[in-house]
Amino acid sequence: MMTKIEMTETILKAKFDKGCRWSDIAEAAGMHEVYVTSACLGMNHLDGSSAERLCSYLGLDSAVSTALEAFPHKTWDKAIPTDPLIYRFYEAVNVYGDTMKELIHEKFGDGIMSAIDFTMDIEKVPDPKGDRVKVTWNGKFLPYKSW
Repeated sequence: MMTKIEMTETILKAKFDKGCRWSDIAEAAGMHEVYVTSACLGMNHLDGSSAERLCSYLGLDSAVSTALEAFPHKTWDKAIPTDPLIYRFYEAVNVYGDTMKELIHEKFGDGIMSAIDFTMDIEKVPDPKGDRVKVTWNGKFLPYKSW
């Protein structure tokens, strides 16, 4: 069976060879580009029909489709990311994480935002002073249970 790492390498090569964008791949799979990209990078999975459509679009075989359908083991290699873009998100959570927690608790009560019942959108917002990155996290609030 193909590993998630091998699957990702195969998909990235096919994406490069085809000269397509993640939005094109997501459209072929019939799902949101953030989720499909995450699945292709090994952090989520696709159902059978979405995986087959994606592989058909990229010209990939059933081993890739099977790997896309496999449930991932979500792990991180480093305690602090070193990629500058990923590090900035880490930095933002470090700087604003306690603020987010305080405001979520004040507005919702004691609980967390789900990363399972969750969506994310990434948009480019034109600005004369330099384009802006707009990231929207939308997760279900899950209150802690008292017992």
